[in-house]
Amino acid sequence: MSADTFSGIPLFPDDAPTAPLLRLSLQKLLSGDEVESERFFSACKDIGFFYLDLRGVPEGDSILEDADQLFDVGEQFFDLSVAEKTSYDFSEKKSYFGYKGYGTGVIDKAGTLDRNEFYNVSKDDILSISSPWPAPEIITHNRPLLKSYILSAHHIVTFLLSTLTTYLHLPPSTLPSLHRLRIPSGDQVRFVKAPPQPPQDSRTALGEHTDFGSITILFNRLGGLQVLPPGKDAEWCYVQPLPGHAIVNLGDAMVKFTNGLLRSNIHRVVAPPGKQAARTRYSLVYFARPEDEVLLKRLEGGEDVIPPLGEGVVEEEICSKDWILRRAIGKRVGVFKPEEWEKGQGTEKLSQRSSLGGFRREPIGKRVAVVKPEEWEKVQGTEKLSQRSSL
Repeated sequence: MSADTFSGIPLFPDDAPTAPLLRLSLQKLLSGDEVESERFFSACKDIGFFYLDLRGVPEGDSILEDADQLFDVGEQFFDLSVAEKTSYDFSEKKSYFGYKGYGTGVIDKAGTLDRNEFYNVSKDDILSISSPWPAPEIITHNRPLLKSYILSAHHIVTFLLSTLTTYLHLPPSTLPSLHRLRIPSGDQVRFVKAPPQPPQDSRTALGEHTDFGSITILFNRLGGLQVLPPGKDAEWCYVQPLPGHAIVNLGDAMVKFTNGLLRSNIHRVVAPPGKQAARTRYSLVYFARPEDEVLLKRLEGGEDVIPPLGEGVVEEEICSKDWILRRAIGKRVGVFKPEEWEKGQGTEKLSQRSSLGGFRREPIGKRVAVVKPEEWEKVQGTEKLSQRSSL
């Protein structure tokens, strides 16, 4: 078994087009390796996605061990009856924590339903910052494990934010000070299940989108995640899961804080490629988000790095909590309104740029994708991408 395969999982096919993501080492970043740090900053500007090799350092080994155990927890949760799981759907209380059932989310303006279910666990709940949400026994029993995972993930996120603060020439601790562990925020752990799709009716399980918050740490073992690399001729590519690595990406908050310098890239989830398509796909995610009351606007400082606002541009006055609620709850069945689809979008319009100024391509496999013409038109029409001529 090679270092790039998971035991007991069908191999990721060699001919599947894969995204040109950099592989970064947490060990090198923590040691202050200048070349690795430069590669990290480039990845955040160029595509907003990268692999983070977590092996060989206590922080990384801890989260990898916790993630392995939490995959089992997630499977046990999803094995509960639909009736029990649905009792933990809190969307009517205007909360995105708790359970979202299969086919209860909308993935496009036409109202197409999703093909996954998930369960969100609040960081504030697990750390006793807020009142606890009702939860099934499998979650309650594993609160210590969830706490360990949250602490490790938040530690890694804080380190990455500190590094970005330096490269953005912002005052020390600017970004970490907006993501303090013990201050209320929308941070959450998400368990995801996507069952195999009918071969004759395989389609997008989770629609194209950008993430709501600041930094996402993702673990999965089967393919299915796809990104749309930047540029007007971009084509959808798979992100191949790698053992010992997290898939890390930036969210909308980082785009807004830096006026588009950093990228929250468009991505979606489709059926896994090849023989993996017959398997149920489980994922484990940590979403790090700014504190609830933080305004999502261009940060003060960093004038020599962060682009200024355009003449006459007035930024929307919206805090992190309201931004997340607008994006998350607005795409649930019963709430979704086609005429408000654009309002519920994130920073997709900034995700595609025609000139990248040094975009690095370091693929882990084949990366020539074939996109159906009707899918390309859908991408163009739905996202209404604005092509920027320069950075």
